[in-house]
Amino acid sequence: MEDTQKQDQQIACMIFSDIYPLYLAKVERKGRTAKELQEVILWLTGYNEMTLQTMIDNQVTFTEFFAKATINPNAKLIKGKICGYKVEDIKTPLTQQARYLDKLVDELAKGKKMEKILRDPK
Repeated sequence: MEDTQKQDQQIACMIFSDIYPLYLAKVERKGRTAKELQEVILWLTGYNEMTLQTMIDNQVTFTEFFAKATINPNAKLIKGKICGYKVEDIKTPLTQQARYLDKLVDELAKGKKMEKILRDPK
């Protein structure tokens, strides 16, 4: 895999509240809801609704957003390609976590069942 240092730096500096509306628009275009998007984000990060809203209101970077998160232990079950990279092969933790979120949003937009998206072991 090529050096991704530039991409890693770009992701680290992105403002979560700038990207959130893009996620929302993507899932709503495909008939999913803001509540479902929120459920996916809360599952991945361990945040509650109030903390997520605070992160949005405070315009935190992806670095801050993921540094304060408690990543779900089942996130390691997220596999597949996003932006041309296999998420399971990404070496930089922040970039991998951001790509986990991208992958979950894609799965939501593609109509996957929530149990599958949230890697429910049942």
